[in-house]
Amino acid sequence: MNDTQIIAAAEQFAQEQLGQDTTGHDWFHTDRVRNMAGLIAEMEQADVFVCTLAALLHDVADEKLNPSKEAGLQKVHSWLAGHLGDEGQIRHILQIIETMSFSGGGGKPMTTLEGQVVQDADRLDALGAIGITRVMVFSGAKGRPVYDPEIAPRDESLQKEYRDYSKGTAVNHFYEKLLKLKDLMNTPYGRKLAEERHAFMESFLEQFYKEWNQGSRKQGNPA
Repeated sequence: MNDTQIIAAAEQFAQEQLGQDTTGHDWFHTDRVRNMAGLIAEMEQADVFVCTLAALLHDVADEKLNPSKEAGLQKVHSWLAGHLGDEGQIRHILQIIETMSFSGGGGKPMTTLEGQVVQDADRLDALGAIGITRVMVFSGAKGRPVYDPEIAPRDESLQKEYRDYSKGTAVNHFYEKLLKLKDLMNTPYGRKLAEERHAFMESFLEQFYKEWNQGSRKQGNPA
């Protein structure tokens, strides 16, 4: 198989695995991350093929969508072993996918440019208007309220608590993760794109608290 055929097969595999997702980690998210990774890869002179495949497969392995992180990675490894003949590329792509998760703030830094590119593309999709929409969809899927002024943002470094979605709120997630992403971007072009999206989220929160305080006896305040 040539590179184009491999990418087409990865697209089909990702669509099969993620097509029914309703948490914001669906095929459309994957497609946006793939397109953004390709754009950043070209700007940063990274390997577009490796970035594209890692982006297409990154959520197939996500621990939120599999019995465990290990099970998800094994699923991706099996697919790559059946479609790629280059063992170095397989290891590289798996390393990117294994490392790129936010992981409650405790993840290892990316060691390759391609990993930095894909991680930036994924983080960009958690920012801006798309990011706001996705956190609301994810919160609804997990039964998490939009906001409660009596619930403070949590310490995301506490991995077990961070993954207990029932304890948080959608708005608190901005402070637990989303507003931190701008300063975690790896590449110059990724940082440039993150600035605008970050500013939009800050404007959204300002308007949210204004409307909340106008219509509620329980005053909400920025964290």
